[in-house]
Amino acid sequence: MSHPSVLAALTSALRSGSIEVVDLTAPLSSSTPVLQLPAQFGQTAVFELEEISRYDDRGPAWYWNNFRSGEHTGTHFDAPNHWITGQGLADVASVPAQQLIAPAAVLDFSAEAAANPDFLVEVDHVKAWEEQYGPLPDGGWLLLRTGWDDRSHAQQEFLNADEKGPHTPGLSAECARWVAEESPVIGLGVETVGTDAGQAPGFDPAFPCHSFLMGSGKYGLTQLQNLAALPPTGAVVLAGPLPIVTGSGAPARVLALVEGA
Repeated sequence: MSHPSVLAALTSALRSGSIEVVDLTAPLSSSTPVLQLPAQFGQTAVFELEEISRYDDRGPAWYWNNFRSGEHTGTHFDAPNHWITGQGLADVASVPAQQLIAPAAVLDFSAEAAANPDFLVEVDHVKAWEEQYGPLPDGGWLLLRTGWDDRSHAQQEFLNADEKGPHTPGLSAECARWVAEESPVIGLGVETVGTDAGQAPGFDPAFPCHSFLMGSGKYGLTQLQNLAALPPTGAVVLAGPLPIVTGSGAPARVLALVEGA
């Protein structure tokens, strides 16, 4: 007697809506906020479309475009070789496909971030979450919900910068080290423009999420949206970056599968 097909059960659940698909991806356009570094450094490009033809004499039956974008523009995937600590490690095209589908833990600090945009998650915060919901998923994602996706419509509000630099929530340096070196997850996902907190240039080390995670061969997902629609545990994330050979990252379509009530 044949066993029921797991894939058939999955597709049936998707059709019936008992498994919901939640899009965690920010729409990608010329107005998508981008990271701004100090003027002495190279800058990432904003997303641009260049029309090739649109049902006209350049191509009477088809519409298509060229596009220009930074690897780290919009919702995107950070590969280990993005940071000097991961130099020589995997590029985005070398990420094993199996790791692009993984369970997720969603830690909600939206209230704390609303009260303090410089809020930092500490190891004790994560351990308190684990006491309530169980251990972080082995081979999964730690997703940090801060409510920052509500600001993604405007560059200035999203970066939230003043003369002291950007003010956005994230992990403390010690928490970043712990996630990279002691936790079982494969990476960190955030709603902000990058995996590090806005004031991270002044941390020790600077940009600790990048430094520790990339150096440990782990990954980043940034500018996620709709994390409020995910449960603390049980969601499965599908992250699809462009497999750019030698690339340090790529724009990604990121989806989550969530079981209905």
